[in-house]
Amino acid sequence: MKKKKFWSLGVMLILVLSTILAACGASDNKDSGSKDASTGGDTASSSGKTELVYGRGGDSVALDPAVVTDGESFTVTANLYETLVNFGEQDVTINPGLAKSWEPSEDGLTYTFQLQEGVKFHDGTDFNAEAVVKNFERWKAGGEKHPYYSTQFVVGDTQVIESVTAEGDNTVVFKLSQPQAPFLKNLAMSPFAIASPTAFEANEEGLSTNPVGTGPFKFVDWKRTASITIEKNPDYYIDGLPKLEKVIYRSIPENSARLTALNAGEIDVADGLSPSDKTSIESNDKLQLIERPSMNVGYLGLTATRAPFDNVKVRQAVNHAIDKQTLVDAFYEGLAQPAKNPMPPVISGYNDDIPGYEYDPEKAKALLAEAGYDGKEIELWAMPVPRPYMPDGQKIAEAIQKNLADVGMPSKIVSYEWATYLDKAEKGEADAFLLGWTGDNGDADNFIYALLDGDNIGSNNYTFYDNQELHKLLVAAQTEIDEEKRNALYKQAQEIVFADAPWVPLAHSTPILAAGAELQNYIAHPTGSDRLDAVYFK
Repeated sequence: MKKKKFWSLGVMLILVLSTILAACGASDNKDSGSKDASTGGDTASSSGKTELVYGRGGDSVALDPAVVTDGESFTVTANLYETLVNFGEQDVTINPGLAKSWEPSEDGLTYTFQLQEGVKFHDGTDFNAEAVVKNFERWKAGGEKHPYYSTQFVVGDTQVIESVTAEGDNTVVFKLSQPQAPFLKNLAMSPFAIASPTAFEANEEGLSTNPVGTGPFKFVDWKRTASITIEKNPDYYIDGLPKLEKVIYRSIPENSARLTALNAGEIDVADGLSPSDKTSIESNDKLQLIERPSMNVGYLGLTATRAPFDNVKVRQAVNHAIDKQTLVDAFYEGLAQPAKNPMPPVISGYNDDIPGYEYDPEKAKALLAEAGYDGKEIELWAMPVPRPYMPDGQKIAEAIQKNLADVGMPSKIVSYEWATYLDKAEKGEADAFLLGWTGDNGDADNFIYALLDGDNIGSNNYTFYDNQELHKLLVAAQTEIDEEKRNALYKQAQEIVFADAPWVPLAHSTPILAAGAELQNYIAHPTGSDRLDAVYFK
């Protein structure tokens, strides 16, 4: 949830047609796929420091990217594993990864990838075409264990990826059952990083606590709720990377405690900081402020299968009851804008003509009366960890609690440890819950279909909302290559979501991080998964 500041509209308007053309046109010169290891110039640290301590708000759920959906897990796995294709340093353009080139067919049903040679997994086994095949077979067979695979590559009962075939050691051919507009962008997502088949065939469950990828860093140990340590992969195939010897991810739940630890030199990077800290960071010459390009939405989910939110008028009433502008002013301090749609304005296909639900307590009271709401107390779930789209879940929940009380809806705030929170919400156990989403690939499909389509109940659709008219539009949009027609479908989809009100979209934020001034080449990615291979200390 993610799973994420504003990009240039030019970049964000790129859809798969332009991506395919770029891939075709550039495949001749994508002969290595290697990053420029010289980035940052002379990287010798004057202090001799080669260990980075990364402070974050919560622990990972698991270290097998195929089985998780939370950003804290991907924060770590992005440096242990790699995908076939990569996003750009600060955008979602498609670049080489474990595949150095690719060629789509004219009908968009076949993709042929040429793989990097000489790459090894951390367990010493070879990365090759057969390893890619086995990973996709594993995800396809895993069902609910691999939620992202079903979200991105299964539409109803249709498997989008019909087959994956190895042609020799270094060529992989994907055959699709239907065109998929965001196919390459999907492949670049963190959940589709390639793991060692030797590792998961021996102990698939063990991959969650003993990850084995091809990335620039290797797993060392995990002290639950405290720290995860990774170290330099000496056999990494890109010369000169990584520049750090070790990275330690420390869990420090309190925002202020993370900033205090950074000021004391106990950590080198502090993620998930409160927007209110921006001024103090900018005024401290020993620190640097890092803004993450915005590609997220924070929301209040209303579980549509639980009373009273099984009544659309109650859901609409709650939308009118919440004062979003005050929430943004109080908790985001100018680093967010109120949301009205389930995806941010930077995503192509955003419908700006939707008016949004204005803050109107009297209208909310009238709708509750029309719905026959009996005044029964609801549970309001507050996120236990800060995330880019939700800097302080408890305080935001308290503000929402007051808004609801003002219209006659009493609520009790509850919370759980992060992994438990996600698990219980996924099972539909919440009445109303705070959550959010950082876009994985910059495509509208990754917001509306992933989060609100009936196909994804039990994975990323925690509201259990299911509208068949919406489903038909989203399926059509997935296979539509014409950009204008595709955008029109997503705009229609947002009108349906607006009317049905399964969420209260709250805010699109610009998350901030801070780091010591000596840290170089830290690039915050819109997806929230930051690569640390080129980071170093001056």
